[in-house]
Amino acid sequence: MTEARREHDQSAQLGVGTGYALLAASGFAAVSILTSLATRTGLSLSTVLTWRYVLSAIVLVVWVGSQTYPRRMRGNDALRWMVIGGGGQALLVYLALSSLAYITAATLAFLFYTYPVWVTLVQAARGAERLDARRATALTLSFAGTAIMVGSPVAGGAELRGFALALGAAVLYGLYIPAMQWMQKDWPVAVTSAYSKIGAAVCFLLLSANDRTFQYALTPAAWGAVIALTLWSTVLPSVFFLKGLMRLGPVRTAIVSTVEPFLTALLGVAVLGQSLTLRTAAGGMAIIAAVIVLQFRRTRVA
Repeated sequence: MTEARREHDQSAQLGVGTGYALLAASGFAAVSILTSLATRTGLSLSTVLTWRYVLSAIVLVVWVGSQTYPRRMRGNDALRWMVIGGGGQALLVYLALSSLAYITAATLAFLFYTYPVWVTLVQAARGAERLDARRATALTLSFAGTAIMVGSPVAGGAELRGFALALGAAVLYGLYIPAMQWMQKDWPVAVTSAYSKIGAAVCFLLLSANDRTFQYALTPAAWGAVIALTLWSTVLPSVFFLKGLMRLGPVRTAIVSTVEPFLTALLGVAVLGQSLTLRTAAGGMAIIAAVIVLQFRRTRVA
């Protein structure tokens, strides 16, 4: 009875964690759509990124300040979250966006969404998570689904520098996700998210100051896109992602998160009037199948 109860609790945690990861994916999937809407109003990309993370930091700091937590985060832990959590996030975004100067968005998606492979390798090397048949099947389905959706990585005459930047972002994310789990420990996710957003905001403020493109005066349409990007695609998914990560572990979380390109395609249809191709639908089905595979647990015979 105790064993059955434990199995039930683990299955429930798995379901809740998957729900959080899917919510996070839905927010992150809207990043490119909302960023596109913001830049269409005349904002520079560095301006959009700076406002996105500055406003996210403000929202989370205000929220954390309004709550009562049993203990405060120590100085070293806070600094670690700002430097590794925030700085790592900013570097990821910078590498990925920089690659678009040399390769297509489809090629970037193909290379970046290899990150579940890197997460799996990192966890296996650490001895933290075993690559069993179920996870290997889900990993294969998610990778195949991404490949089907975006096509061959050599399409569009991509340059080596773009490949290196995009793949570098994927490898960095493969290291970043396990690091987030290790640093999270028992801190509230709103607190750690706030410190990471402060770190990212500082990075993008320095970037926008360096390239001198930061814009203060925004139109109502620009503010609408930036605020949506801040709340739906930054604040909420960062909290949901950490909640899912602590329940699923890095490998499962990474695999579930590969649903993002499919959700982006669906949002493109709904918001930008783009068409949904058969290849996108087929790739999305493969990724959904990977998420379903991860929900099954091996039944033990008494």
